[in-house]
Amino acid sequence: MAFDLSAIQRALREDGLDGWLLYDFHGSNPIARRVAGLGGSGKLTTRRWYYLVPASGEPRALVHGIERHSLAHLPGSRRIYAGRNELEAGLDSLVQGMRRIAMEYSPNCAIPYVSRVDAGTVECIRSLGAEVVSSGDLVQRFEAVWDDAALASHRTASRHLHSIKDRTFELIADRVGGGSLTEYAVQQVMTGWFADAGLVTDCPPVVAAQESSGNPHYLPTAEEHRPIGRGQVVLLDLWGKIDRPGAVYADITWVGFTGSRVPPRAAAIFGAAREARDAAVSLVTERVNAGRPISGWEVDRAARDVIDAAGYGDRFMHRTGHSLGEEVHGNGVHMDDYETHDERRLIPGTGFTIEPGVYLDDFGVRTEINVYVDAAAAAVTGPRQAEIVPLG
Repeated sequence: MAFDLSAIQRALREDGLDGWLLYDFHGSNPIARRVAGLGGSGKLTTRRWYYLVPASGEPRALVHGIERHSLAHLPGSRRIYAGRNELEAGLDSLVQGMRRIAMEYSPNCAIPYVSRVDAGTVECIRSLGAEVVSSGDLVQRFEAVWDDAALASHRTASRHLHSIKDRTFELIADRVGGGSLTEYAVQQVMTGWFADAGLVTDCPPVVAAQESSGNPHYLPTAEEHRPIGRGQVVLLDLWGKIDRPGAVYADITWVGFTGSRVPPRAAAIFGAAREARDAAVSLVTERVNAGRPISGWEVDRAARDVIDAAGYGDRFMHRTGHSLGEEVHGNGVHMDDYETHDERRLIPGTGFTIEPGVYLDDFGVRTEINVYVDAAAAAVTGPRQAEIVPLG
């Protein structure tokens, strides 16, 4: 989204902060780069830069002499440094009068997606008399929020992913009896369909059959994959975005079975995941529609309680969902009371996944949907899987 100085300063005052200090070294902080408008190509920076947005007054930047124009597009003054003594003096001047400064830091690294500033830099700013606090809530408002174009890009990506999912299930159903179908072969066909649809992704899609589907982060490769035969659970996990600046991801998971009748045990276990998913969706929609706040950990807990009650709590070994953005794992709030305790609140203009799963030794299931929250309501942006799809 476009840099909005007045909105950032208003948020800083509301949160009782004296400033937000953006810092990056050679791409180490993609959050700061995007907030500062350095996310595109042709904007390489190889030296440390700092950009302080105060709660009131003019922003100020500190940039290296060989990259003196790197932040020229942003409002405020710029100070140039070259040697380390100039850097130290420039930093001291930059944070003078600042008591509480937000940076991409998370206490105890509780939210690793926010924790982008190295410990030494935090120590340096603290040594200058400023208290460093987490910018997590600011990041949500000014980096994780989608504009109308981003939302449209997500919906387009979602439609393509669901179409590719349908084609993939048809492919498996048509070829499963031939004796030569493998996870990797199906994945490669899907990759071609991604290209045809104009989708890009950071990783090929997941095609996981039977025991492979019991591994939450399984990925078939040319060297390691298994055949797909009859009577097997097949899990598809696919994510992507359209190939244009500012586009955001969609991310879905569906489960099929290579036979005409889904076994009762698999159906029951998928049912537990489905009920967990829907419990989480219901909590989000009820709270948002009523104008009541909701935190990421609460969404995770709503889903996890259902799977715990079904007796599979020890087989649900990841958070319920993650933020979606220009990376598939975005920088907004995660639906997490398991890997972390994410107290950040869901805010208007953000999207995220809900994806509970149950992973056994012989097979696993997961159902993944995407949810978008606006100022008045929350809604799932694509179809929800109701039952395991028979592929026979």
